[in-house]
Amino acid sequence: MASSQSRRELNQSESLLPCPFGSLALPLSDLDLRHTAYEIFVSACRTSAGSRPLTYTPQPQSQSQSPNGNGNGNGNSPSPSLQRSLTSAAAAASKVKKALGLKSKTKTPFHSPTKKPATLADLMRIHMSIPDHADARIRRGLLRIAASQLGRRLESMVLPLELLQQFKSSDFPDPQEYHSWRTRNLTMLQAGLLLHPFIPLHPSDPSAHRLTQILRTATHTPLETGRNTESMQLLRTAVLSLATRSFDGSASDSCHWADGSPLNLYIYQKLLESCFEIGDDGSLIDEVDELLELIKKTWTILGVTQIYHNLCFTWVLFNQYVTTGQVDTDLLLAADALLAEVAKDAKTNKDPVYCQILSSTLSSIMGWAEKRLLAYHEAFNATNIEAMQCIVSLGVCSAQILVEDISHEYRRRRKGETDVARSTIDTYIRSSLRTAFAQRMEEVDLNRRSGNKYQNTPTTPILSILAKDIGDLAKKEKDLFSPIFKKWHPLAAGVAVATLHSCYGNELKQFISGLAELTADSVQVLKSADKLEKDLVSIAVEDSVDSEDGGKGLIREMPPYEAELAIANLVRDWIKTRVDRLKDWVDRNLQQETWNPGANRANCAPSAVEVLRIIDETLDAYFQLPIPMHQALLPDLTLGLDRSLQHYASKAKSGCGTRSTFIPAIPALTRCEVGSKLWKKKEKLTQTPPRRRSQVGSMNGRDSLSLPQLCTRMNTIYHIRTELENLEKKIKTCLRNVENAHADITDGLDIKFELSLSSCQEGIQTLCETTAYKVVFHDMSHVLWESLYLGDTASNRIDSFIKELDPTLEVISGTVHNRVRNRVITALMKAAFDGFLLVLLAGGPQRAFTCQDSQILEEDFKSLKALFLADGDGLPDEVVEKASSQAKNVLTLFRADSETLVERYKRMVTEAFGSAVKSRFPLPPTTGNWSPNEANTLLRVLCYRNDEAATRFLKKTYNLPKKL
Repeated sequence: MASSQSRRELNQSESLLPCPFGSLALPLSDLDLRHTAYEIFVSACRTSAGSRPLTYTPQPQSQSQSPNGNGNGNGNSPSPSLQRSLTSAAAAASKVKKALGLKSKTKTPFHSPTKKPATLADLMRIHMSIPDHADARIRRGLLRIAASQLGRRLESMVLPLELLQQFKSSDFPDPQEYHSWRTRNLTMLQAGLLLHPFIPLHPSDPSAHRLTQILRTATHTPLETGRNTESMQLLRTAVLSLATRSFDGSASDSCHWADGSPLNLYIYQKLLESCFEIGDDGSLIDEVDELLELIKKTWTILGVTQIYHNLCFTWVLFNQYVTTGQVDTDLLLAADALLAEVAKDAKTNKDPVYCQILSSTLSSIMGWAEKRLLAYHEAFNATNIEAMQCIVSLGVCSAQILVEDISHEYRRRRKGETDVARSTIDTYIRSSLRTAFAQRMEEVDLNRRSGNKYQNTPTTPILSILAKDIGDLAKKEKDLFSPIFKKWHPLAAGVAVATLHSCYGNELKQFISGLAELTADSVQVLKSADKLEKDLVSIAVEDSVDSEDGGKGLIREMPPYEAELAIANLVRDWIKTRVDRLKDWVDRNLQQETWNPGANRANCAPSAVEVLRIIDETLDAYFQLPIPMHQALLPDLTLGLDRSLQHYASKAKSGCGTRSTFIPAIPALTRCEVGSKLWKKKEKLTQTPPRRRSQVGSMNGRDSLSLPQLCTRMNTIYHIRTELENLEKKIKTCLRNVENAHADITDGLDIKFELSLSSCQEGIQTLCETTAYKVVFHDMSHVLWESLYLGDTASNRIDSFIKELDPTLEVISGTVHNRVRNRVITALMKAAFDGFLLVLLAGGPQRAFTCQDSQILEEDFKSLKALFLADGDGLPDEVVEKASSQAKNVLTLFRADSETLVERYKRMVTEAFGSAVKSRFPLPPTTGNWSPNEANTLLRVLCYRNDEAATRFLKKTYNLPKKL
């Protein structure tokens, strides 16, 4: 509606265009010009026969008619006469209309208060609004002139002067009409001879001064006309003196009184304006051929040539379209066709006066056209697209003539450097689309605020609405306007979408720069922008497929919006925020975690359940994001969540220590002597801590390292480990369910929480070992170190140790998840056998064994194995055998006598260190890898052997003390 109103306002404001021929130096009314033009027209069509009706004697003309109404040639078809009937004149199809691309219309009823014209003379008189009595007076005057000046040619007379000579006041119905008539003729003499002469006047010309004085006197003392008075004789002398001048200064047979510019064109315009129907449409009359042939007879008097006729008729056709409400597009079509003739004329005629009028006329036409074409989306739609085609052609052709044929700058440059038509169309497209874009922006904002158009979508972002409107605008441009422009610009549609791309891109850039976080609105805008860009680029590519560069130039004008990149960056920020928040949550909650095994059915930490819930919600939130690249950004999210779970698992096992934390330092080697100080009470051990015992001591009072809490930590990490597979399945399911996802989108997709999986596996293993060695070496140290085989071997056997292990196994069985339980018990079994061996091989000077004790040791060894086999209900046989194999092998040494052990030891050391060591055996290093084939193991068996042979060898070889 707003666009239609704008068109109406534009049309109304320009219903009258200023004449482009230049300004007249004195005011001549439209009535004055019409009457003078009619007088010239009738006089040009008269014959030399005094008493016969004024007719036009036919002259030879070509049978073909040019669109400008000029029939040059040597044909023999007759020219029309003023008295020719309209029926015969309109019988044949108009050649002029045909040449202008027009079709003859059905004759509409003649609307006039006077009677219907019967002849061309009547038609001309009516169209020029000449009263009957005025027409009769003119004809009578011309007859008198012809009678009094028999044989004189029309061009040798000054018509206003002759008419003044013929009529007096009594020839007029009233004095006022006579006064107006006389004033008009005198004014016409002043305009044609003094103000706009054909030949320029010298400032000191005496004839000009005389005529000026006569005309000035006539304003005070009315000139008496119709008589051969002295005043008329003075007027005649002065007028003829000026009218018969020639360029070489001699007197001429021809009179120049109405052929000076722009007076002649003003008069000629009035003649051409008679070629149109009287009424609202103002279309060309069917008799235009005959009428133009008659009008052509005035060229001699008016100094009009073919090129001036073409230019003036072009303007008249165009102006007729404008002043009659811009309804009849045939007028535009005719003006456009005739402008092609003007373009040909302009290339051959460089007369300064003509070029000036041509420039002014074309500038006026182009200015009017540009007001519509620089914002053609306001001025045109599907209903008036035909008119637009003509207006574009007029605008382009005018621009081409002005630049190529008139502009000196253009002639100085090589013509190949400038494509005027293409440049003009380019300007129209870019200007109009920028204006249309701004209007769409304003309309969208206004409609959204008022809720007129988008009341059902009040939350739709403005730029999303705008993107859709711009997409519609681009489609309309491509379908409706681009086909018109393509005649002059092969990439019209491409230029249009490039302009829209730039306009929307500027708004989008500001929008993106202000984004701080991912929101539904921001994603919607960016998705809309991405769709719009794809549509615009598609049009540009399609439009430029046949261009020389394949459209590369246009595409360079359309730098990508990178909407997907903007979305991706926002999503990455969203992911980082969620992951950082999750890590902070883990740190904060793990500090407060009590690791209570009874917190839930899974006997795991509530914080683990909560962290998995948060991750689940994060995945749900991610797949609910209205983004088109869930799969592409999924690795960023899974990596962040993977690291969060890895962090949780690492924190869950941190501070618990490792197996080495709880294994005591091995004391120095001694010979057998009761009263070793190694196994003092725990409170004394802390005063002289063995290797890495400080960490153990620092955890003695902490609940977090009690067996139930350690079991809860293992359950917690295992719970996370089992949920990893569920998370992977959930991700694949969600990915298949998101918008536009295909069923096979997850085929081959490798979603792994590798970091957290590795951390969970390591954490479970570490906690199993930590728990086992803490139980054996820390929690049961009072049984292991302070009781087992201490003093009398037979009195302090392994039964107490096994008895202490039973409740531990019950706690583990009742607390630890069944999939982890065997791993913990296996670790506990390994720790028990390690403790058993450590007592035998590094139990300190308070322990001593004889060969006979080997049977006790083997029996205890079997009891320890039986504990973990549990009559078939415990660990698998192969697992127990594998874990106990080291202890079993070492026990074989306790059955051997000391002499055999000494010889075997010497052989091993010699093999290890060479024959040079026979004089003094070096101490083999303690590796902890106890084995019958390891020298350090044999040496330790000898150290704890309670017999003379072992003690003597140790004293002699190493001088070992009996006590620490």
